[in-house]
Amino acid sequence: MPHARSGRTVLAMPSDDANVDPATPAANVDPATPAEEESVIGLLSPKARSRLALEFGNRAQFDDPRFEWRRLFSELLGTFFLVLVAAGGGILHGEGQISLAAAVVAPGLMVMAIILFMGAVSGAHLNPAVSIAFALRGDFPWRRVPGYFLIQLVGAVLACLFLDAVFGNIQHLGATLPGPGYANWQALLMEMVLTLGLVSVILGTASAAQNIGSVAALGVGGYIALAGLWAAPVSGASMNPARSFGPALVSGDFSGYWVYVLGPLAGALMAVGCAYILRGGGGDPVAYAAGSGLLEVPAAERQKLAQALDRAK
Repeated sequence: MPHARSGRTVLAMPSDDANVDPATPAANVDPATPAEEESVIGLLSPKARSRLALEFGNRAQFDDPRFEWRRLFSELLGTFFLVLVAAGGGILHGEGQISLAAAVVAPGLMVMAIILFMGAVSGAHLNPAVSIAFALRGDFPWRRVPGYFLIQLVGAVLACLFLDAVFGNIQHLGATLPGPGYANWQALLMEMVLTLGLVSVILGTASAAQNIGSVAALGVGGYIALAGLWAAPVSGASMNPARSFGPALVSGDFSGYWVYVLGPLAGALMAVGCAYILRGGGGDPVAYAAGSGLLEVPAAERQKLAQALDRAK
């Protein structure tokens, strides 16, 4: 299971809003000085300023590179809960305690909740494949990719250590494995296509051309549940190298793990290609905000987004 929107967009904003210029890449906007930022924020209405405060918290701390750990903690916590539900559901299903439908729908609901409660901080990737896709689209800084990779793996391992302490090393700790009667190559193709769909949904709902606000959480969570309902018997419907890594490491069973690295990464690359065909290059302010977290948006673009939020409200 992923990401997330992963990363997924948390802005409620009409895509045709005149105050937002989708052609302006947020990444290419020069960072504003503190004085300039204060003057920009001072132009906003009280309602917009209050919404910004709710979204950003203490901006001085969140924008400071020394506080990158806040974003990393967000990814750690989100990935922990995702793998806790995904692998935990696999254990309980294997023990006959819950149905397969419950085991695959639960991670989708968890991702939906994670996107809503912390998507503005880190982008709620929860998935190395999603981080790569956002970086390739120009919606996420490459310098932050290694940290996200590492912390996502750590979150997955911590979740599985918890499950091991509670249940013991049973049912491969909910590891994703090719289903009975299916070969590795079949599971590989399934993971590739499922991840293509997942990352396409994530990139699509994050774009300025088709931004659907907080409802993006429904799109991503719904896709995860739908993919699991029909494809879990074939490959486990992981779509996430971190989700598969945690159970493999803690249970000591890496058989077939390569399937769950190669498949999702290949699917993510194909999704980036499809996004380019559908919408052109990335890097617009809304997509950058969705992929990097709203805290990364420069002051000038943040003003436009806040004005649009205020007017939409």
